[in-house]
Amino acid sequence: MSTGIAILLCVVALVLGAGISGVICFKSGVNYRKKTAEAAMGSAEKEAERIVDDAKKTAETLKKEALVEAKDEIHKSRQETEKELKERRIEVSRQERRIQQKEESIDKKLDNLEKKEEALQQKLKSADDKMAEADRIKKSQLDMLEKISQFTVDQAKDYLLKQLDEDLVHEKAIRVSNYETQVKEECDAKARQYVSLAIARCAADQVSETAVSVVPLPNDDMKGRIIGREGRNIRTIETLTGVDLIIDDTPEAITISCFDQVRREIARIALEKLIQDGRIHPTRIEEMVDKARREVELKIKQEGERAVLETNVHGLNHELVKLLGRLRFRTSYRQNVLNHSIEVAHLAGMMASELGVDANLARRAGLLHDIGKALSYEIEGSHVQIGVDVCKKYKESADVIHAIEAHHGDVETRTVVAALVQAADAISAARPGARSENYENYIKRLQKLEEICTSYDGVEKSFAIQAGREVRIMIQPEKINDEKMVLVAREIAKRIEDEMDYPGQIKVNLIRESRVVEYAK
Repeated sequence: MSTGIAILLCVVALVLGAGISGVICFKSGVNYRKKTAEAAMGSAEKEAERIVDDAKKTAETLKKEALVEAKDEIHKSRQETEKELKERRIEVSRQERRIQQKEESIDKKLDNLEKKEEALQQKLKSADDKMAEADRIKKSQLDMLEKISQFTVDQAKDYLLKQLDEDLVHEKAIRVSNYETQVKEECDAKARQYVSLAIARCAADQVSETAVSVVPLPNDDMKGRIIGREGRNIRTIETLTGVDLIIDDTPEAITISCFDQVRREIARIALEKLIQDGRIHPTRIEEMVDKARREVELKIKQEGERAVLETNVHGLNHELVKLLGRLRFRTSYRQNVLNHSIEVAHLAGMMASELGVDANLARRAGLLHDIGKALSYEIEGSHVQIGVDVCKKYKESADVIHAIEAHHGDVETRTVVAALVQAADAISAARPGARSENYENYIKRLQKLEEICTSYDGVEKSFAIQAGREVRIMIQPEKINDEKMVLVAREIAKRIEDEMDYPGQIKVNLIRESRVVEYAK
């Protein structure tokens, strides 16, 4: 027990000793660190003071350098400014010298202008004096001329103007004649080219239509059956169709005569059907005539459609197409009017294509130009006016209506299409074999042509040649000079156009000849 206490006491003593020694050591360590820290702080303060001193010295140095550099910059700027000012002063002085020189030059010019103005005033005064003197001389000369010529000034002016008018008329006539000759030659050449091309490309029949139709019979006994008992069958046929049946000694044939081709065609078809049927009596005749009339109406429609397709004209009113078909049974101087219209449409279209004009419009106007002939015996008025009214009724264009109105020269042509239709109509009607004319009318036309030409004063003789297509007029040279020949020729041509109807055109030739005959004895 005592041993354990002793040990415990020993242990406690040891612990207390160790604690005291530890405290002592701690205090000594703290004092050492304190001294060490104070020493470090002292050295740091010294270092800081040294750094501050160095910084102050560096700042002083930089400040001095900056002041030096600023002084250098200021010095340089001052030198440059002074240099620039010096240059500007030099330039200003140069400009001042130039301005001064210009002012001196202007002063000199003003002095010269004043001198020139004075000289000009003197010249003007001298010119006025000379003009006054010239007027006096002119007046004296005019007085002298009036005394010598016994003409006043107004009379002399009238005389000179009259002479000038005569010279101008002569010169104008010569120029007009030359210009017309040149234009005619050029136009004739072009027209011949276009017309020849159109004619060469258009092929048409030259066979004239006839005013009779011949119906063949199987035998001569059929003539008696067609005549019927006491002529009742033939009377019925003639009454229903409006034609004349000519039954003569011609073997196995009956002739149907009528200037209306529609009636003649109806009678021909009816007779052919009666001959084929064999039953010929009034009732059967009426039935066949009705059938034939329906067939002809259908044929009229088909002919109109054929003409439209052949000429490539579209958009026509169906009534106009029927009227075109009726032209198939109309003739003009024995020329079929529908074939003539188709030919005119082709010719006008081809000439329009050559000239660069609307070919479709030209073909349309050419096809419809004689449409009035389909109704000319039903409505009063010329076929031109009837055609115009019909086309207006069915809303045709103004160009087509004008071409129809002008194709016979009733009105002056205002469009190229109208002129082409007029030319194509003349070509189609005037070509050889297209139309026939009886001898009496032909002689009357030639006589009328020569009468118109010889009715003018100064015309000695006139001769119609080339079937009336040309007239040659012999002029009395003492009454009509070369200048007046142009006017006389134009007047004669105009009168022929107004007073005569003729196909194509008529060439008027005036011939003036002076002969001097002397005999040496």
